[in-house]
Amino acid sequence: MFIKQLYTGCLSEAAYFIESDGVAAVIDPLRDIETYLDLARERNATIKYIFETHFHADFVSGHLDLSAATKAPIVYGPNTTTSFPVHIAADGEDFKIGKLTLRALHTPGHTIESTCYLLFDEKNEPHAIFTGDTLFVGDVGRPDLFSGDQSKEELAAYLFESLNTKIKTLPDHVIVYPAHGPGSACGKNLGPNTYSTIGDEKSTNYALLAESREDFIRQVTEGLSTPPQYFPINAKINKEGYDALGTLMERSLQPLSIPDFKAKVKAGAVILDTRNANVFTEGFVPGSVSIGLEGRFAEWAGSLLPFNKPLVLVTDAGQEQETITRLARVGFDKVEGYLEGGFENWKAAGEKIDMIISVDPDELAMDLPHDPNLVVVDVRKPAEYADGHIKGAVNITLSDLTDPAGSLADFEDNHNLYVHCQGGYRSVIACSIMKREGIHNLRNVNGGYGKMKDQKGLEVVQEKNVLN
Repeated sequence: MFIKQLYTGCLSEAAYFIESDGVAAVIDPLRDIETYLDLARERNATIKYIFETHFHADFVSGHLDLSAATKAPIVYGPNTTTSFPVHIAADGEDFKIGKLTLRALHTPGHTIESTCYLLFDEKNEPHAIFTGDTLFVGDVGRPDLFSGDQSKEELAAYLFESLNTKIKTLPDHVIVYPAHGPGSACGKNLGPNTYSTIGDEKSTNYALLAESREDFIRQVTEGLSTPPQYFPINAKINKEGYDALGTLMERSLQPLSIPDFKAKVKAGAVILDTRNANVFTEGFVPGSVSIGLEGRFAEWAGSLLPFNKPLVLVTDAGQEQETITRLARVGFDKVEGYLEGGFENWKAAGEKIDMIISVDPDELAMDLPHDPNLVVVDVRKPAEYADGHIKGAVNITLSDLTDPAGSLADFEDNHNLYVHCQGGYRSVIACSIMKREGIHNLRNVNGGYGKMKDQKGLEVVQEKNVLN
């Protein structure tokens, strides 16, 4: 028996490869499928099945491309409807993988078709369960993402039944392999690990400790943040289908001369710069949005960039294909090329450039008492802000900055904005968006709140002061 968790940190996503006796299955694959094909070759195995736990909202699955490459059927659970051929598993249906058996357990709640897969070993003993977004480490899937007729309370009731009749009844030693780890927006507050056991979750997971159905519904439905804008888009793509990644790559991986690049921008293309945030601040093509590959790139791209407009890229040399692949993972299919020679070519040609001034926390501490127009802008999430922030700072979550008629409209022309996040990645994104919207009197605070909270002269408080 061979099980491999394939974890993608920038999406907090886990896919799984299972193999026994030269027969393999893949659960919840990403759109770029070479990893699974390589593993099959290494194991001298044939991929027999592709299992999906549900219609994913936070990434585009690789089920179609992997099925086309392997001829393996795509398996979903009950209550699934798609625009492409799939095998709809019955609740309790078994699938043989060499000497192993994988059993479909319909567990509605996160979505109506959500299904877990219970793996039995060579001795037909339950060994592990692949829970998708039904059960996480320390959390459960949020019940407010399904776009059907059921309310979040109704789905939470389904989830309560699924957990209590299908999951908690399993032996304590059974390994829990979820589809997501810490940082995922598919739950409220996932634990730090990417796998667990039934026993550990029964003793520590708040949702499995709920004393009643009513208590469970209340706990899993309260305090839910607004889901990222790309979630319904990705769920629709996963349900209806998409172009093959190879086709997408062929039309997107196009070098653009400076005149061609400028023409694309003039026609409405959005410039996405994926260089490191610290490099971006030192110089960039005016109007660019910075989302560096070094951070949670795909998540922020999906949350901040428009899906209905073309994109043109500025990347480090050799990172063009990686950027297009990561964008494809969250459903972007309108990349129209990349700036040939990158920013250095643009700069060498004498084209106009923009910059973001960065300051250290001590400079902010010196300026704050003497500048009545200074505004500290904290772009972290509300929960981060509530845990501690600089006194007087206004909280505008990064994902809210894409609405220029919203929070940004509250700033005056004479405001001097000092923008920060926790470490510096999100604040550079925020500064680039604000500059694109015509706000230029701003500075990025190096090191973010992580360094600011220890700076003499910057008072840390916990009361809320949220803009809008």
